[in-house]
Amino acid sequence: MRLLKRLKKEFSFIKGNYLILVISWILIDFANELPATYYPDYVIQLGGSPTVLGLITLVKLLTLASVQLLGGYLADKYGRKSLISTLTFGVALSCIFYAIAPSWHFIMIGAAIESLCIIYQPALDAIMADSLTPEKRGMGFSMLNLIISVTTTPAPAVALLLVASYGSLTGMRIAFTIVVLLIFIAAIVRQRLKESIQNTERINLKKMVFSYPKAFKESMNIWKIVPSSMKFLFFSELIMQFSLAMTQSLFLVYAFYTLQIGGVPHPELYTVETDPALQLARVRWGYVMIILFICMIILSFPVGKIIDRIGRKAPLIIANLLLIPALLLFVFGNYATLFVAMSLNGLAVLLSLSCHRALFSDIIPQAHRGKVRGFSNFFIATFMGIGGAIGGILYDKTGPQIPFLLMAVITFPSTLIVIFRVCEPKPEERQS
Repeated sequence: MRLLKRLKKEFSFIKGNYLILVISWILIDFANELPATYYPDYVIQLGGSPTVLGLITLVKLLTLASVQLLGGYLADKYGRKSLISTLTFGVALSCIFYAIAPSWHFIMIGAAIESLCIIYQPALDAIMADSLTPEKRGMGFSMLNLIISVTTTPAPAVALLLVASYGSLTGMRIAFTIVVLLIFIAAIVRQRLKESIQNTERINLKKMVFSYPKAFKESMNIWKIVPSSMKFLFFSELIMQFSLAMTQSLFLVYAFYTLQIGGVPHPELYTVETDPALQLARVRWGYVMIILFICMIILSFPVGKIIDRIGRKAPLIIANLLLIPALLLFVFGNYATLFVAMSLNGLAVLLSLSCHRALFSDIIPQAHRGKVRGFSNFFIATFMGIGGAIGGILYDKTGPQIPFLLMAVITFPSTLIVIFRVCEPKPEERQS
């Protein structure tokens, strides 16, 4: 009985908006992870290349950046719920372009439309922060990652089954069709969200259209009153996300064609969908992704406890430093070391994401979270888009190792900023 009471108290925050967000994120994250396992391979089979992968990333993230300032302004002015619950339907419809794509150009169109709909991202970040008390934020964000990881672990296995059974192109088209259905269901679930801020205005479409200049001005002005630690945390995250974007879509390509985990000898085989070596590479990559998700499940709970017990700053520094051995092990490794390298990379991302979210919530008052998140997302998405394009070009023009090694180098300035310029609020100083 004592154990049950303790568990009930420990997880008492899993209710209301938090619970609804978790359910919807389970659906959306499974939907995203299902095709993500082989997404770079899909683009290549549709006539793409590492440079094209970078170009799609650039278009997607610059489009996303263009609506983030407005999204943050609208989240604080009109509230979080309406933006999130309505535009999630738009994200579902945008994925149809991925499912029917006859060439990589359709992927780019779908990515741009999807990014426009994700104008609700600042509202989503804000309502999540609003839904957790200061003393439960580390656990709340880490548990979110745990729950999502548990439910999305089958995604790489399902993707592997689809690709092995129906081939790369048909299997991925089926996967994206499933994505459309799951995100549509998530949009229905999000209709049950409750507004988390008071005194919001009724949405006026005409005013929304002409709100961009005011949104930009208010988002810029808000940084005059936020603590300096938030500014430096933002710069650290900006640098790190730029470097992550350089390599995000290239891990599979490097594993297939440089590490040759299936024995693919030449990049000229990019477009040979049925090549036996490519088929073996896809199967082996699927196993790596399954192990990655299992590791994230095991680590999510202790990560949350650590963040709440010892603070956010130290784990964030550790997360940045973990990326260096993970990248070196990946670049100079083989199929066996991929399991370790990708698991280390997953732990680093899990730690970093949970720490950043918790620190953001601790430092920024509720009334300003939408605008601050919108401003941050604007510049982070812009730099991630540029990073994705640079990574693809460097991979094709200078050598496949360069983007990964450059990322390892870039982690140092990001880490130094956190060490010397970010001051973590004391527990009693954290914002509610």
